[in-house]
Amino acid sequence: MPVTSLRRDMTAAEWQQRVELAACYRLLAHFKMTDLIYTHCTVRVPGEPGRFLINPYGHRWEEITASSLVKIDVDGNKIDDSPHRVNPAGFTIHSAVHMSRHDAACVIHTHTRAGMAVASLKEGLLPLNQIALQFYGRLGIHDYEGIALDLDERERIIADLGTDKCGLLLRNHGLLTVGRTVAEAFNLMFYLERACEVQVATLSMGREIVLPPQDVCEKVGAQYNQMNFDDGDLLLEWAAHLRMLDEIDPSYRN
Repeated sequence: MPVTSLRRDMTAAEWQQRVELAACYRLLAHFKMTDLIYTHCTVRVPGEPGRFLINPYGHRWEEITASSLVKIDVDGNKIDDSPHRVNPAGFTIHSAVHMSRHDAACVIHTHTRAGMAVASLKEGLLPLNQIALQFYGRLGIHDYEGIALDLDERERIIADLGTDKCGLLLRNHGLLTVGRTVAEAFNLMFYLERACEVQVATLSMGREIVLPPQDVCEKVGAQYNQMNFDDGDLLLEWAAHLRMLDEIDPSYRN
């Protein structure tokens, strides 16, 4: 279906959400957080309970556009006439989060080198620096149960994420963040990935490590938790990302 026809058949809010999610995929590709055609970012469709947008299975994230995103239900089934395939199995983790956390409009899941490395450590993410401290007390841990195909695992994912965590460290697997907007979920993933990269670099130095005192860790974690996600800084950051994408290749908006 031509882009103009597709836009005409949906609300302005849905189209804007499509543009935002397509931008998210392009940004994750730009910052080297893809796993070829695997893993996913999903977002709720405004005004349509139980409906979500997901990437067309088989597309590289650099190729994804607003119109190519596929609308699915809570079980990962296509509910539009998109010609593209979806990967229902890949929606298992996302559906668990969307069903339990109604504040989680967007869910991002990655399999990056640094993220998987840190997820394989017993201690997980260490409070090594200010970036990592952003997630102190705000990151859940979910133990590895194999490829996420079993629907009963969703209950344990929900329990490990809880009602107040901004993401999960998926043991031996990867990273997951949730946000009330696409911009917030991406911001969290960008900095969680950066924290993992810094941890890998720090531990590779073979030198004595200095960790902040626990009370300082708790203070910084609480400071981040109290920040208003739409206080202006996040919107400025997201606008800067979009300007970069528009300069590189604005086709994500199609």
